[in-house]
Amino acid sequence: MFTGIVQTQATVVSAVLREGIMKLVLSVDSHYLEKLTHGASIAINGCCLTVTDFEVRGADVVGQVSFDVIDETLKLTNLSALQQGDRVNFERSVTFGTELGGHIVSGHIHCQATILAFIREADNCRIKLAIPEQWKKYILYKGFISVNGASLTVGKLEEDGFWLHLIPETLALTNIGLAHVGEVFNIEVDQQTYTTVNTVEHYLRKNRGNFSL
Repeated sequence: MFTGIVQTQATVVSAVLREGIMKLVLSVDSHYLEKLTHGASIAINGCCLTVTDFEVRGADVVGQVSFDVIDETLKLTNLSALQQGDRVNFERSVTFGTELGGHIVSGHIHCQATILAFIREADNCRIKLAIPEQWKKYILYKGFISVNGASLTVGKLEEDGFWLHLIPETLALTNIGLAHVGEVFNIEVDQQTYTTVNTVEHYLRKNRGNFSL
């Protein structure tokens, strides 16, 4: 489980695909690998991955951490497009006492969103995203959404997409500001919204014909 508060950006050392599995190796400030264990969960661009190996030497400022990314994950996320030198969002899983500054994020990506517009202004940045039709019902004005693992608030809804507003701090901490029109972000819709919408739809289907005016 994660908070959607990206801790830092990591750099892709290598992303080698063999027999449907990508061996992903990242470099990151060693501070973010303290007390790490094999099998721990880390969100990379919002996708929950399991640590298979890591290396931090005592005097090193930068360490390395490795993951195996399976074919199903590669199909659903933008991790399949990673290349050496790319920057990815990095968040360790929550621990007891962690401050929940964003919203509860599972690390299970639902879909990808395409950038339709990217407008930089003096004090903020506006981004317009389009997602597949079946996921639009879970996007609510002022609702939560996880974009490449960053907990954000949905802005104006339009027929062909929705807007996000990012402050300089978010742009500095995440890789969202490095993207361009036409690129894709990993999207995880808010779990509470997902559950509520599906529950209401199920109830209405089950009770169709039982309502009267």
